Amino acid sequence: MSIYVGNLSFDMAEADISNVFSAYGTVKQVNIPTHRDTGRHRGFAFVEMETASEEEAAILALNGMEVMARDLKVDKARQKINYSQNSKGDSYHKG
Repeated sequence: MSIYVGNLSFDMAEADISNVFSAYGTVKQVNIPTHRDTGRHRGFAFVEMETASEEEAAILALNGMEVMARDLKVDKARQKINYSQNSKGDSYHKG
C-alpha cells in the first residue's frame, strides 16, 4: 500500500515529509513526482511505510493537519490506470 499526500508546500523536501510521517512508524520510501519541464515538484508525494497499520495511523492523524502553512490531504493512493488499453487488455483495433 502507498499513501498519497497532497497540497504540499513547494518548499517541502523528502526529508521533511519523512520526518512528519516517521512519528507514526518506519518510512520505507518517499517519492515526490516532478514536472518534466521545470523539474519543480508538483505539490504531492507518495509515502510507503513499513506496515499497513502504520500507514493507517499516519492517514488518520495527518489528513487535514497543517504543515508549512498548508492543510495536507492524506489518503490511500489509488492504482494508476493505463488508458492505452481497452477493458480486455488488448489495444483497440477496429476490424
